[in-house]
Amino acid sequence: MQRVLDNIESLIPVGESFELSVTGYSMLPLLGRAGDKIILRRTAVSEDIIGRIAMFRGPRNNIVIHRVLRIDNNIVTLKGDGNPYLKERVERSEIIAVVECVLRGNKVIDCRSKSWRAKERIWLATPTIVRKYILALMRRWMNFRYKTK
Repeated sequence: MQRVLDNIESLIPVGESFELSVTGYSMLPLLGRAGDKIILRRTAVSEDIIGRIAMFRGPRNNIVIHRVLRIDNNIVTLKGDGNPYLKERVERSEIIAVVECVLRGNKVIDCRSKSWRAKERIWLATPTIVRKYILALMRRWMNFRYKTK
């Protein structure tokens, strides 16, 4: 059985938006809370995406959503906000889309708003050792909360 995400690049034209549910913890604390959904927009290769949260295919052809750290000679370096050390590198043409909005309950959060950008800056400026402990506590709390219901 073929899934929609297997052909997302050919199904969604550049500039068009689509919605996905967030799974996993790699973008905590900003993304990944139970029920988070994101609105993504297909991006052109020429678009500036540094600092944005982007979608790409991982090494096992899986869909990954991580933050763009830099672009050097068409090689994009990305890292999950919830991954203190691991970085991925892909070609710019492999970036499928960027996150435009977060849907959290009845709330729509624009990822270019001042409040969202401030939260990103605060989290990314937090020392790695502090981030590790915050993430460990969040994961334990989420595992307890959502597995006991």
